[in-house]
Amino acid sequence: MSILRAWLSPTRPDEPQEFTDPAERKAIRIELLVVFAVTLGMSGLQSLISLLDALLQPMPLAQQQVAINQPRADLGLLDMLAQLVNVLRLISWGALGAFLLWRSGIALRKVGLDRTRLGNDALRGAGLAALIGIPGLGLYLLAHALGLSLTVQPSTLTDAWWRAPVLVLSAFGNAFAEEVLIVGYVLTRLRQLGWGENRSLWLAALLRGSYHLYQGFGGFVGNVVMGLVYGRIWQRSNRLVPLVVGHALIDVVAFVGYAALRGHVDWLP
Repeated sequence: MSILRAWLSPTRPDEPQEFTDPAERKAIRIELLVVFAVTLGMSGLQSLISLLDALLQPMPLAQQQVAINQPRADLGLLDMLAQLVNVLRLISWGALGAFLLWRSGIALRKVGLDRTRLGNDALRGAGLAALIGIPGLGLYLLAHALGLSLTVQPSTLTDAWWRAPVLVLSAFGNAFAEEVLIVGYVLTRLRQLGWGENRSLWLAALLRGSYHLYQGFGGFVGNVVMGLVYGRIWQRSNRLVPLVVGHALIDVVAFVGYAALRGHVDWLP
């Protein structure tokens, strides 16, 4: 119980100074709205519309399909370039959050986005991947069996020579964008606004779940849980790199593994 209580009661290491000036607080609120209006917040709205559309279809959710990495052009070479542009977009989203923190005087090492502990961060990231990925797969299969999730296809890209490396880059792009924005950027900004750690944690987790609504209710719940775990770990450690590594590993296994196993096993929907 003492270990659980310690985990549920976060510390605030290297806490950024809370802003008291009304103009500065207003500027942060506007910045948050603008950043998420053009990045993951807009994705959340689009995801909600996608889920509502799926619910209004005559067939059950489990009989509908949704692809995460899908072709973006008919010609193979152009498709590869389009996939890489999407990866660049994701990395740019994460870079925007990191830049705004740095530009406001917060060194990136204070949010744990540095290379000082790469070995330890990689090991912790692998552990997080196992902690979240294995139960997450089970939750998806259960939600799909209960008719609460669409059939998620992590990749429908053609079997081209560039598919595997592009999927790995896509996994990194997703991980970098989500963890930098949802954890490092949002939780830091909310600290500066004086929000409590638990309140901030739930907002960030619900935001993470929102842009996975297109997958169904299972995707939403699974990613809210992931957000609560990842957010709390960051609140206690201020290390962002392990979260990026763990998230990237989960997506690499999902994207590349699905592409390799599709049609060869009967337990994947």
